[in-house]
Amino acid sequence: MTPLSNAQPKQVFISALEHSAEMHCVNLIASLHKAAPAIRFAGFGGERLAQAGCELLDNTVSRAAMIYNVLGQLGYYRKLIRQANAYFEQNRVDVVVVCDSPAFNFHIAKAAKKHGIPVVFYVAPQLWAWAPWRIGKLRRCCDRLACILPFEKDWFAARGVDAEFVSNPLFDEMNIDLGHNLKTYAGYDPTAPTVALLPGSREAEIRTLWPAMLRIAAALKKKHPGAAFIACAPDAAKCTLLKQLNQNMPDADLPVAYETGALVEAARQADFALVASGSATLQVAAAGCPMAVMYQSNKWMWHLLGRWLVRLRFLSLPNILAGKELVPEFMPYFNSIEPIIERAHGLLSTPSRLTAVSQALLELVRPLTERRASDTVADIVLDMLNPANP
Repeated sequence: MTPLSNAQPKQVFISALEHSAEMHCVNLIASLHKAAPAIRFAGFGGERLAQAGCELLDNTVSRAAMIYNVLGQLGYYRKLIRQANAYFEQNRVDVVVVCDSPAFNFHIAKAAKKHGIPVVFYVAPQLWAWAPWRIGKLRRCCDRLACILPFEKDWFAARGVDAEFVSNPLFDEMNIDLGHNLKTYAGYDPTAPTVALLPGSREAEIRTLWPAMLRIAAALKKKHPGAAFIACAPDAAKCTLLKQLNQNMPDADLPVAYETGALVEAARQADFALVASGSATLQVAAAGCPMAVMYQSNKWMWHLLGRWLVRLRFLSLPNILAGKELVPEFMPYFNSIEPIIERAHGLLSTPSRLTAVSQALLELVRPLTERRASDTVADIVLDMLNPANP
């Protein structure tokens, strides 16, 4: 990691709206402090970012919203943009790092560029999936782009963006040994599989997916009488929510073991998983666990708008990276669980297919785990902070 060329303290502004982005930036701050302990940080984030040494202008993580809740918080986001503009006017900021949440962070990046401040996008906006026409906007407000999926570098570079694949920050804190995560299914009993139920980290998606996952689990229990189920929630509050929702289900007697904050370990223990679409699918893949991916959307909005905006053949990250259907995906599933039950039952009944999928998933995520993303992004930021560089 390249040290700064002089001792003058630099200031980095960070914008992280959600928990995952905050953790990426916490690790980035730690990596930057190894090379340049005097760097000052300010911006938007949560308590963990504050504990890492970032002066918070506002605790945005506590207000994180799903996309369909954003309309109710537009006034709040406008206030944040005004705060950022005022901060850029009144303080010297050397680099701005915006992490994920592109709908909001495009505005922060635009404000930074208006004040002549270089901008790093940490996590590329998925323009390749649904909004390629916004590439001009990205070129205007992004100086360096830190991509977390291997194919993104070439896609953005071909469109004039200075992009680099930095690996995936999901794995920065995880002690992943892919060689030990292959599931061979030796001694596996198809009548008694272990199934992980992973309905996501946000309350809105839990409320949408968890009841369906419980119904699927109940159906699988009838087909595989010895089946055991593990549910994983990101924190104690979400775990309590899972239990409460389970009690209100017709199959409330379904035995489920609940775990908190141990998603990868739950996937390591499981023979198969039902997973909410998103970054968790990559963690499950790194555990070598075959899965079915689920997502819900408003049916009318999907048919009127979503299906025309999304330009990909596949929508789950494992299938996007594989370029084929490596795992069954139901995105959106529109409350139709029978196809999910049948695909899960078919896999659970065929150990050879489960083994092949486990091996393919591990090979798929290998490039994402070979270096620490936070260290690579720190090098990019230090390069931009160093006045010796043009």
